[in-house]
Amino acid sequence: MSKKFQSELVTTKDGSHTLRIKGHDEQYHSMNGALQESMHVFLNRGFGFFEPTPDPLHILEVGLGTGLNALLTARMAVEKNIKVVYQALEPYPLTLRVLEKLNYPQLFAEPWAETAYHHIHSAPTNTYSDFCGLFYMRSVHEKVQDVVLEKNKHHLVYFDAFGPDTQPEMWSEQIFEKLYGSMRGGGVLVTYSAKGAVRRALKAAGFQVEKLPGPPGKREMTRALKTV
Repeated sequence: MSKKFQSELVTTKDGSHTLRIKGHDEQYHSMNGALQESMHVFLNRGFGFFEPTPDPLHILEVGLGTGLNALLTARMAVEKNIKVVYQALEPYPLTLRVLEKLNYPQLFAEPWAETAYHHIHSAPTNTYSDFCGLFYMRSVHEKVQDVVLEKNKHHLVYFDAFGPDTQPEMWSEQIFEKLYGSMRGGGVLVTYSAKGAVRRALKAAGFQVEKLPGPPGKREMTRALKTV
């Protein structure tokens, strides 16, 4: 986020929670299903793009928010036995009071889901903490505009900022150029937005851009590849 928003808890169509932003036509996740949107956009079209290897998969998330994408990634890392190094950017972390109301750990049969969720929201800022020897995470409380990103590091970027109408400054060519520089050749960026202006900004930053079918309730999403 570029500024702090006030939110309220709501239940989406698949039974998973999200947060609605007061005073804006905006939510942290799709009202058609928070869980299925995260799985479709970030896990299936992002994480699932890569074949398992012995080497760690480096992921950058822009907009940790509720931590749903991170929890699903930790779950997938354990299920697939893939080592993941996960850096999340969130300048305005949610309070414990809000996080405790979200039902994400209860959505999964794994007995460690609640422990993993706590791990995600208590991750340190200056080092990576380890969960199950497979999911290593740090949470940086800085804006993407301000943070220093290591060059040529990330295989995968989850771009999960609020939409261009709510946070237009997050969807600029300059932001995407910075993310492009932080990614390895062959890496991908995935986001739920398929707006023409977003695709044009990604292309101007150097990405090869493709439109993919969106999650339920949304016709399209975007995946952008760093080909060199």
